[in-house]
Amino acid sequence: MSSNDTDSRRAGFRIRPAGNADEAAIRGVLRTVRSEYGVHQDGHPADANLADIEQHYFRAGGCFEVIEDATGRIVGCAGLCPLSPSRVELCKMYIQKEARGRGLGKRLLEDLLAIARKNGFKEVWLETNSTLSEAISLYERYGFRPVTCGQLPAQCDQAYLLKL
Repeated sequence: MSSNDTDSRRAGFRIRPAGNADEAAIRGVLRTVRSEYGVHQDGHPADANLADIEQHYFRAGGCFEVIEDATGRIVGCAGLCPLSPSRVELCKMYIQKEARGRGLGKRLLEDLLAIARKNGFKEVWLETNSTLSEAISLYERYGFRPVTCGQLPAQCDQAYLLKL
């Protein structure tokens, strides 16, 4: 058990790998947080890969993790989706309001960056919306730097890159 997992358990939360059975709960987290920030994209094509998390994330060399509260309810998530042998995308990193401010985003990001390094990726890409200012601050603290991108999805207005 990692120290992050131990700390998360102590706080009443647990971070664990997601599976296909978590799809509906993950979609609920996405819908809730996106709505809170005015980033409406329910049913967006980028969410289609949630229909088979194990295939689109794990078998491709990435991962997807969820945060559960003490009752086992999923309150946060994030994934790493490989884009190339050297670049992985950090995606769908959302934490519901009641679980924020407890260091869970930091723990989740640290887990995912460790996995990216372990799996041999050299860069982590992410696309986000400027309304998600808390998340952007976290990304920047971990070394993500803004990059110019020719075309972003409609719901995103910023792109970041971290060289591992």
